[in-house]
Amino acid sequence: MSSDKTVNSSEGAVTSHEWGRVDDDGTVFVRTADGERAVGQYPVGTPEEALHFFTERFAALAFEVELLEQRIRSGVMSPEEATESVRTVSAQVAEANAVGDLVSLTGRLEALRPLIASQREARKAEKAQRVVEAKSAKEKLVEEAEKLATGNDWRAGANRLRVLLDEWKALPRIDRASDDELWKRFSAARTSYTRRRKAHFAEQNEKREGARVVKERLVKEAEALAQSTEWGPTSGKYRDLMSLWKAAGPAPKDIDDELWTRFRAAQDTFFGARDAANSALDAEFAANAEVKEALLIEAEALLPALDSSGDFEAAKKAFRDIADKWDAAGKVPRDRMKELEGRMRAVEQKVRSVEEARWSASDPEKSARADDMISKLEAAIAKAEAGLESAKAAGNDKLVAELEADLSSRRSFLDMAKQASADFS
Repeated sequence: MSSDKTVNSSEGAVTSHEWGRVDDDGTVFVRTADGERAVGQYPVGTPEEALHFFTERFAALAFEVELLEQRIRSGVMSPEEATESVRTVSAQVAEANAVGDLVSLTGRLEALRPLIASQREARKAEKAQRVVEAKSAKEKLVEEAEKLATGNDWRAGANRLRVLLDEWKALPRIDRASDDELWKRFSAARTSYTRRRKAHFAEQNEKREGARVVKERLVKEAEALAQSTEWGPTSGKYRDLMSLWKAAGPAPKDIDDELWTRFRAAQDTFFGARDAANSALDAEFAANAEVKEALLIEAEALLPALDSSGDFEAAKKAFRDIADKWDAAGKVPRDRMKELEGRMRAVEQKVRSVEEARWSASDPEKSARADDMISKLEAAIAKAEAGLESAKAAGNDKLVAELEADLSSRRSFLDMAKQASADFS
């Protein structure tokens, strides 16, 4: 701004300024595009002080315009807020009691209006894009919710639907018709899933209650058997009870655990007593095992005689005596039973196999069949030899060759039959 200056005139001393002046009565004027306008009086001070006071007012107003420009250009204000602020400040500038370039301030404010319009269009486009994105996001949420509604993942599905609902709430609304239609689908999917989930757990609770009744009965049966000393039959009954227990399915958790504790305790009582009794028997049967082991040594010593041409009948009689003593020796501990019985069966099977082989070798029926075969072959050979002589006499070389080949084959069979007959002798 230019400096103040004072001039003399017939009307008195006047202090002037680039944008206003002070009259001799202390009235302050501002120059505008429409001419001068009185902005106030400053009677208590000098004209210079009066101009300074009103130019400071202008400076404050110019600073407010500058701040408004910065805020609008930065985009921190919405177009609506910016428009209202420009309107308010413009009114302040138009009626400002200040000295300065008010026209310039008004121009700066007016220059903001196209910028605000541009921002409004940009925000409108952004809003439209957000609506498109929100609609797409909501459609995806609906599709996932509808997929979950048909599934049977009752725990993870419920948690996921809660997350989807939170995501839905965080999205902006779209056009009312689309928003309502998508929400109805989303809500219907949640409702369908919730109903099916409740029905599932109601059914599970009913099954668990049924399992509780069954298992309570099984526990009572198991406890009734706990003191039984019928080891074999009762062990089988406990196996059956365990199969029924597994087939019953789970009861309510706390009750299931309690019933299982009772069931297992009854089992442990019985099988503990059975194992103790078996251990006592095993100790008692240990001496029997020693007797049978000595008998096995005797029995296995007979094997070489069975494999050779020794006296089979004597060896067989000795084995029968050993077998009688084996039966009389009694039971052995369970952990030795398989081993000892296996060795004894091996000797017994050897005796039987040798006996069967000897019987086959002396079978009268087989010997008779062998002798009959020899007779038939000898008769056939004699007949073929006579035919061969006739063929030679007739000079029938072809027939001679055929009969000689036939005789060779029959004589081979005859040798084999004689050998077989010798084996049966």
